[in-house]
Amino acid sequence: MAVDLNMNVMIVDDYKTMLRILRNLLKQLNFSNVDEATDGAQALEKLRAGNFGLVISDWNMEPMTGIQLLREVRADPKLKHIPFIMVTAESKSENVISAKEAGVSNYIVKPFNAETLKSKLVSVLGDF
Repeated sequence: MAVDLNMNVMIVDDYKTMLRILRNLLKQLNFSNVDEATDGAQALEKLRAGNFGLVISDWNMEPMTGIQLLREVRADPKLKHIPFIMVTAESKSENVISAKEAGVSNYIVKPFNAETLKSKLVSVLGDF
């Protein structure tokens, strides 16, 4: 099945520069409908109100972290099907394990480029 490049993508990071980088990388990959949130709580509110096909979230945020957001998304019957990619600067194995246990679809370690992002997206969404 072809990936819908018009799907709504939620990007979540408390660092504005990272949001801009993610938005630009997604644009390079032809994703045009990108919404953003600066913390997990704001993202959750938008996710519940909208119709999203993908979440890309930073791990370290306040007051709600990316892992807390992931757990909330997976616990919500309306949202639990949404692919969720976690972005982090730390590649500690315990983080990877807890993200996997919480139901993460894939994991990106910073820094990364469009090629890395695309390969993660392909692994989660299929070819596009």
